[in-house]
Amino acid sequence: MTHKWTRGLSWLALVLALGATTVAFTGMTLARVDRIGKLEGFSYLYQSAPVAAGALVIAIIALFLNWRAGWPARRAALIGFLFAAGFVGSLAIRVAMAGGAPMIHDATTDLADVPQFEAIELPDDNLRGVDTEAKWIALHEQGYPELRSVVLDRSIEQTIRDAETLAKERGWTIRAVDPKAGRLEATAYASYIRFEDEVVIRARPDGAGRSLVDMRSVSRVGIGDLGVNAQRIHDFLEDLAAVR
Repeated sequence: MTHKWTRGLSWLALVLALGATTVAFTGMTLARVDRIGKLEGFSYLYQSAPVAAGALVIAIIALFLNWRAGWPARRAALIGFLFAAGFVGSLAIRVAMAGGAPMIHDATTDLADVPQFEAIELPDDNLRGVDTEAKWIALHEQGYPELRSVVLDRSIEQTIRDAETLAKERGWTIRAVDPKAGRLEATAYASYIRFEDEVVIRARPDGAGRSLVDMRSVSRVGIGDLGVNAQRIHDFLEDLAAVR
């Protein structure tokens, strides 16, 4: 009887873990190649997560029973545990990395004079989740106090050309670029699903022969972004400042 329960739980953990992983990966892949919507693809992952968590619990119990019963189904229990742990662990790490990111999807270095898009049209519901611009600003100031304009010791034109090079290296799609006017607009991509995020980079003279650079990154779908847009701005401007 003990062996029967051990084998049953071991195979149940394996089937649930593989099933959850397959469903999540299939949905995300379909969204990645635009066969289904991005949020629909993400829902496959979201809905599979509880199944993977359950598989992880069952796998742990199965491993314990295997240990007590002489390992009659150790392979199924171990594989189920590894798949479930990988699924749940990767999600936990991603959420932990987001820390206390506010529930907004629009990040910028300049809240007083927000960089505007000209070539790219943002969704009409870009204030979704916050209702008013004042609430967005308040959440932004609380969540991303470190995002600030940067000053670069180079011309406006060179700054935008350097930004264009970095954007292309990252695989972004350039939508508009005007080095003399100090503007660049592009579409960046996030996660395996390739969520589309719109980016605008603005360079203006600082009055001392240098460039004052601001950046904005906006997700086209969703309410919160787990801090992805703010991190993109931080990393991009850091790399832009390092260009020689």
